[in-house]
Amino acid sequence: MFSEELVSLTFSNVLVVLALAASPISELRGAIPVAITVFHFPWYYAFLLAVIGNLLPVPFILLFLDAFSKPLGKIGIFERMLQWFFKHTRRRGKIIERYERIGLALFVAIPLPITGAWTGSVVAVLFGLRFKHALLSIFIGILIAGTIVTCATLLGWSIFGSWKA
Repeated sequence: MFSEELVSLTFSNVLVVLALAASPISELRGAIPVAITVFHFPWYYAFLLAVIGNLLPVPFILLFLDAFSKPLGKIGIFERMLQWFFKHTRRRGKIIERYERIGLALFVAIPLPITGAWTGSVVAVLFGLRFKHALLSIFIGILIAGTIVTCATLLGWSIFGSWKA
C-alpha cells in the first residue's frame, strides 16, 4: 500500500495540485477532486497539499494588494476592471463586514464560486482587517472548506464526476 501511494505522488502531480489550489479560479475546490480522482492521492495528502497551495497566495494578497492596485488603477482598462472587482467583492463581503473575523472564516469556508481564500483576502484588505487576524480567519476557513470538499469528493459528489485516470 505504501509503495502505491508513492507512485501516484510524483513531483509533477504534486506541483499540479499545489498550482490548482493556489490559483484564483479553482482553489482547493478543484485541487482536491483532481488529486483524489485523477492522481489517486490518498485523501490526507490531497487535503494537505490543497490547504498548503490555497494558503500560499494569501499573505501576498494581504500585504501587497494595495501597493499593486493603486498604480494599476491609474491605467484605463485596469481601473475599470479593479473597480468592477472591488464593487462585486464588497457586495459579497456583507457577512465579513458584520461579523469580521468569524464572518471572514465562514466566507472562505463556503466552497462555492467567488468565496474562497483569494476573495476573502481581497475583502479583508478592503475592510481593513489586521494581517494576523485575517490570515488566521482565512486559514480556518480553508481548513473547513478543505474538509467539506474532501468529504464530498470521497462521497462521489465531485464536480468532476467519477473521473478515473
